[in-house]
Amino acid sequence: MDWQFNPNHPQLSHYPSRAEQPEALPDLDTSLKTIGEYQRRLWANREKALLLVVHGTDASGKDSLIRTLATYMDPAGFHAWSFARPTGSEARHDFLWRVTPLLPGFGEVAAFNRSHHEAVIAERAWPVWHASPGDTEGRYTSLRQFEQHLAREGTCILKCWLQLSEEEQRERLRKRLEKPHKRWKFDPSDIEGWQRRAELQGYAEDAIAATHIPEAPWHIIPADNKPEARAIVASLLADTLENLAPEYPAEDEAVLSRYRQLLDDT
Repeated sequence: MDWQFNPNHPQLSHYPSRAEQPEALPDLDTSLKTIGEYQRRLWANREKALLLVVHGTDASGKDSLIRTLATYMDPAGFHAWSFARPTGSEARHDFLWRVTPLLPGFGEVAAFNRSHHEAVIAERAWPVWHASPGDTEGRYTSLRQFEQHLAREGTCILKCWLQLSEEEQRERLRKRLEKPHKRWKFDPSDIEGWQRRAELQGYAEDAIAATHIPEAPWHIIPADNKPEARAIVASLLADTLENLAPEYPAEDEAVLSRYRQLLDDT
């Protein structure tokens, strides 16, 4: 199945919020075990890095998705970061400033819950930086160049938009209010985001179309059913890691022989 964004169909409403053939989806646990194995190979090689970008509306399942993907990963080489509305020193710098220190080093996987793309999605609705609306096109250019630079330097970028229907988002937001163990996730801004859903969806469509590049393509993931979304993204991540780190580092036979000799002589 191909989940990649199609520039000929830029409207998110053209993409399903549920998998059309759920019975054909890859097995989640198999993908998670593959992720664990190849993430260790990536960490052992220290030659490439992987940045997973996860975006979607409020309540689209970003947190739980990233927790699931981390099931078998070595925490020494995996980091997850969440980006809220910029404040303080973040808002006093350019919009890429807060992202750069959190990028994965060679051998690492980093997951961004929201990301540098917020500057052309949510922050178009709630401006933070002292910029005019016309700066959006300039930011698109900066985002494309930023990700092209990362790709050239050895960071693979996997970008996923979790496509959540209006009805499912309404139900999940309601659960945040009604269930005590979910209530902590509720924020008053969720209500404004819900009221401006159509506007934010439009900004997301613009951003995805403008930043869908060969070096960092977008994937549109049906997200009404959380297990289905997790299975799809886990499969994409597993395939990406397999391509990045197919083997463990080659052994140095001279070093191995020397160690064997030392152990045998002890």
